[in-house]
Amino acid sequence: MYVEWMATQVRSSTAIATAAKLFCGFGDQTRLTILTLLAGGEQRVSDLVEATSGTQSNISGHLRCLKDCGLVVDQRTGREVRYRIAHPDVIDVVRSAERLLSRTGHQIDLCPNYLPAEV
Repeated sequence: MYVEWMATQVRSSTAIATAAKLFCGFGDQTRLTILTLLAGGEQRVSDLVEATSGTQSNISGHLRCLKDCGLVVDQRTGREVRYRIAHPDVIDVVRSAERLLSRTGHQIDLCPNYLPAEV
């Protein structure tokens, strides 16, 4: 019985670790901005650079990360590359976060455990 319990714990902790990695992806402000923009439809890197006031290399790096994680996909047409959300579930997570923030956003803003990084 103990062995079965331990196997469940290991699977559970592995699943939790993977979920934590997912939330790290959502936890970066630039990546979350990109996902939110892509929730509205396909975008080119130049569109995302303009919308975020980021640099091309920075946005491309974040897109590469999101693509490596399977959250976005790209499609090349000639020299143009367009990015889009890979799965509707990604949009569901973003929308769920928006709903949760509408209820708890003020408390999250005031939470001393998650102070913004100093620039």
